[in-house]
Amino acid sequence: MTQFNFGGVIEDVITSEEFSLQKARDVLKIETVAVLGSGVQGPGQALNLRDKGIRVIVGQREGGQTWQRAVSDGFVPGETLFPLEEAAKKATIIQNLLSDAGQVATWPSIKACLDEGNALYFSHGFGIVFKDQTKIIPPQNVDVILVAPKGSGRNVRLNFLDGSGINSSYAVFQDFTGRAEERTQALGIAVGSGYLFPTTFENEVHSDLTGERGILMGCLAGVMEAQYSLLRKHGHSPSEAFNETVEELTQSLIRLVAENGMDWMFSNCSTTAQRGALDWAPKFRDAVAPVFDTLYEKVVSGEETRRVLEANSTPDYREKLDKELDTLKNSEMWQTGATVRSLRPENRKKI
Repeated sequence: MTQFNFGGVIEDVITSEEFSLQKARDVLKIETVAVLGSGVQGPGQALNLRDKGIRVIVGQREGGQTWQRAVSDGFVPGETLFPLEEAAKKATIIQNLLSDAGQVATWPSIKACLDEGNALYFSHGFGIVFKDQTKIIPPQNVDVILVAPKGSGRNVRLNFLDGSGINSSYAVFQDFTGRAEERTQALGIAVGSGYLFPTTFENEVHSDLTGERGILMGCLAGVMEAQYSLLRKHGHSPSEAFNETVEELTQSLIRLVAENGMDWMFSNCSTTAQRGALDWAPKFRDAVAPVFDTLYEKVVSGEETRRVLEANSTPDYREKLDKELDTLKNSEMWQTGATVRSLRPENRKKI
């Protein structure tokens, strides 16, 4: 590991310079990795592992859309593509990348496929940490490990293809073989992580669920909607409201933050914008802090996971979810967004 200074706190990280791809291949050369499921992480991680030269097979529900997607990705039925349980039985490392609800539903059959010395791999601490709800309790004679990319599975693949990567946390919950650490680190490098940083299953799931419901998705969507609605209420056109709320953020300002930090973004805006942002940032911070406190409490207590499992396990879950997403998609704000995106110069050229 290499130590880096993160805002005054020294942390250990692992990069591909110290844990090379060749080292990862050497660690994994005796392994067969089965990627189970076509959730947000499964396809990207499976393809990245295959492209890095790791022996990988895929487990899917036979005959469905996810099975056909795996075929279109180049996995061959009977050779590198199998039904879930068959893939798990053939593997020494089982990457359980089904949805959280899917992991709960299939756990009894997947558990039965585990042999002594296997590694059970997750990209989310959900199932293990909230075992009282999920009933996912691994046997004592396997390694239980985690690599959690800090991004969607789509970007895990796209960043891999463009030569960058998504940073990932990693953790060992159970080390039966004495090789759990090196297996985890090798898999983290092989799935295309930008760098790896250590965590625990508990810290991963608590931070991940908070982030998704907070600034990464829930808070972001809510704040955007609030500002857009305010501007529309005061007579601004949809185009103006959307550009001032979303388009300027995604196409300009957030890129500056990604490039060199928040202060860099501020310094590349007008002095009027700087003064206003510096004055109002603490007001927004103080306004949302109690909401974040409540959110974190509900995550740690298991209330959030309980609600998710209940909702996602109903027979009509997918139908209800599609309706919610359609409502979002068809709102004035996001229909405006579709038109704005179509007017970007790079998209106009395609018309």
